Amino acid sequence: MLSPTSSQVPAAASPYAAVFIDFENVYYFLKNHYLDPQDPHDYALELVRNLRDSLKTEQGLDSLVLYAYADFDKLPTGPQGPLYLMGVGTRNVLGTDHKNAADMQLCIDAMEVLYTRPDIGTFVLVAGDRDYIPVLQHLRRQARQVKVVGFRESVSGDLLLMLGQEHFIDARQLLPAERLQALEDHRTARLRAGDARRLREQGGRALPARLTAADVAEAPAPGQGPAPEAAGPEAAPAFAPVRRVTNADERRCLAFLLEQAQRYAGTQGTPEIWASPFLRRLTDMLPELPDWERRQLISHLRDAGALRLEKREGEPNPFSVIIVNYQHPDVVELNPSAEK
Repeated sequence: MLSPTSSQVPAAASPYAAVFIDFENVYYFLKNHYLDPQDPHDYALELVRNLRDSLKTEQGLDSLVLYAYADFDKLPTGPQGPLYLMGVGTRNVLGTDHKNAADMQLCIDAMEVLYTRPDIGTFVLVAGDRDYIPVLQHLRRQARQVKVVGFRESVSGDLLLMLGQEHFIDARQLLPAERLQALEDHRTARLRAGDARRLREQGGRALPARLTAADVAEAPAPGQGPAPEAAGPEAAPAFAPVRRVTNADERRCLAFLLEQAQRYAGTQGTPEIWASPFLRRLTDMLPELPDWERRQLISHLRDAGALRLEKREGEPNPFSVIIVNYQHPDVVELNPSAEK
C-alpha cells in the first residue's frame, strides 16, 4: 500500500515516523559504560526493538523509515541480520579515529526524508551529539516533531536545552527492569575491580564509590579549613574555606581536573591548568550538561575550597588558570598519589 501524500496527511498530524539510529554510538556506550569486555550486541538490539514498539503502542507512531548507522565490519557479532528482520535498514559507514562517520550520513538521510516524504511527521534520532543541533533546528522549522533517544550521560546538555526535556526519551526506560539491573550490577562489579587494581598499583587506600555520612562528618566545617598564611607582598591568594564535595557531577569534574593536571600541567611548565582548554575538554567528559552548568561546577568547586581561579597576563588577552588545593580532603581521596 502506498503511503499517504502530503495533501492527505498534514505533517503536524501525521502518525508516521522516521527513526535514525546511531547504532555505533549505542553499541559503544553500552560496552564502555557497562559491559566491557563483554559484547553488548543483545542489549543494543533489544533497545532498538523496544523503541520501535514503544513508539507504536505509547505514542501511536508507525515507524515507516528505520535506519541504523555504524561501521558494521568492526562490530564483532554482526547485528545487520537481526536489524533487517526488525525492519531496520543498515547504513555501513567507515569510521575514523576523529569522528563518528555515521553523523554525516545520518544527517543526509534525514534531510532526504524531510524533502521526499512529506507524510513523515515525526523524526526520532537515537543520537545525542551537539553536532546534530542544526539538523534538529531545521526539522522543527519545517513543522516536524523531533524526538531524541539516548542514555542521559551520552546526550549533549546543549542539545536537550534547545530541544526541551519533553522531547527526550531515556534509553534506560526502553529496557526491562531486570535487564537494566543486570547492566548496573555488571558496571558496579567492574568499577570495584578497577578500584582494587588501582589500589594495588598505587599502594594507597581504596577510593569510596560515594561519600558516606561519616565522610561528611569528618570534613572540616566551612570556615574551619587550613588557615591561610599571613598575607605578604607576594603571598598567593588563599583558597575558600574547605567543605566536602558531595554532588556527583562536581566530584566527576574534580576527578577529571586532577587527571588533566597530571597530564598537562608539566607540559605547560607550571602546576596550573589553563581554564578555557580545560572547559573544552570537560565538554567531552560531561556532554549531558549544558555549558553554563559545566562552568557552574568550577564555581562550586572553587567555593568548596578545592581550587581557585587566577588571572594571568597574556598576549593578546589575559587568561584564567585553575590551581588545585592538594590539601583538600576530596582531592586527597580522588588523587592519593599527588604530592602533598
